[in-house]
Amino acid sequence: MINRSKINKTKYKGLFITDLDGTLLTDSKTFNKRDLDALQTLRDQGYAIAIATGRSDYSFHTLMASLGMRGSDRGPAIDYVLFSTGAGIINYPAESLLKSLLLSASDVATIVDYLEVSQLDYMVHRAVPDTHQFFYRQHSEQNPDFSRRVDIYSEHATALPESGMLHPQGATEVLCIVPGSKGEEVTNMIVAAFDQFSVIRATSPLDGVSSWIEIFDPRVSKSKGVAWLADSLGIAKENTCAVGNDYNDEDLLHWAEHSYIVRNSPARLQELFEVVASNNEGGVSEVIAHWLG
Repeated sequence: MINRSKINKTKYKGLFITDLDGTLLTDSKTFNKRDLDALQTLRDQGYAIAIATGRSDYSFHTLMASLGMRGSDRGPAIDYVLFSTGAGIINYPAESLLKSLLLSASDVATIVDYLEVSQLDYMVHRAVPDTHQFFYRQHSEQNPDFSRRVDIYSEHATALPESGMLHPQGATEVLCIVPGSKGEEVTNMIVAAFDQFSVIRATSPLDGVSSWIEIFDPRVSKSKGVAWLADSLGIAKENTCAVGNDYNDEDLLHWAEHSYIVRNSPARLQELFEVVASNNEGGVSEVIAHWLG
């Protein structure tokens, strides 16, 4: 689904993109005032601002509501939100859906068959706008992060029977959750099995250790979503700046002209991009100060 009619026709100087959890959000799931002030400065100077998050649109809206900021003038200066790692894009705060991509029913069947044989724990998330609803299958007896996520979304989660999905349907993504020690190994295994899909690894926002391995339509990633948005806004790549903190930000950070990583990111990523202060210490505001020069 693509709807360019809701794209803002404003002529922007550039596009600033920030990750959410672990980057713009502090560890206590709040916003640093310095970061909010810096975002407002960017907007006042004529820049577009986007959040690129692994959260679903439901999760993002729930967060903003919990902070009393959903649709509020007191909220962050945000113009666009790329959710589910770029599978969907909305403008903000109007929340009109601009673009969404999904796996076909046959894609889901192929992926689920493989995960069943591999005895991996997985969740199949429904298509937008019901991305927060999912089917799940847990093979292992010990996967606390997986169990915790099922508990959090218990009213939206449906356990699959032993035979797996009897009637596959289109989905935003299929998500595998594995202990952090197995993250790289399982990611490489899934990438090797599914080069026809987009496979993206992220660190769990719940325990900060487990690996979430997301399988999407091949057109989905933060970088591809941001590239589409920048093109729709008429913003050249050389006028883009991005900041993140985790593996699912890596493709975006390689794509953007100016890229930064906050200090609370994995050591491997700190070797690839310029490091700024942590998410708890105003790292986003530091990036904006660097970019504006």
